[in-house]
Amino acid sequence: MTRVPMSSVLFSALLFGLALAGPLAAHHSVQSQFDIHKTVSISGTVAKMEWINPHSYLTVNVKGADGKVQKWAFELGGSGALRRAGLSRADRGGLKAGDEVTVTALAARDGSNSGFLQELKVADGRVYKFTTDANGQ
Repeated sequence: MTRVPMSSVLFSALLFGLALAGPLAAHHSVQSQFDIHKTVSISGTVAKMEWINPHSYLTVNVKGADGKVQKWAFELGGSGALRRAGLSRADRGGLKAGDEVTVTALAARDGSNSGFLQELKVADGRVYKFTTDANGQ
């Protein structure tokens, strides 16, 4: 019977642990970036809808009181959460640039013009509701 040195076993276990830790650390919790106790609501027009993994993004142009347009960026859940809300990848929920929308989102902790989308109302009456737990699921 061949004996494997203990240092080789420990080194292999360490490498295996590091390999597993990378993907786990890559997923962030919603609470780390967004205040789960504070929401923002804005109205504007869709600039862009990006359906990508692991999260999609909606960019909205919002006209400020001074008349200047500000871009707001909203993170959405994964593709499964979007499908459950009624959005499909094929048509992006029918959203297109220029559509008027009202967004309710968890506010960004850093105070930036961004948030984690909770509800999306489209001018034609459609309403998409997104609910998440503290891990964005």
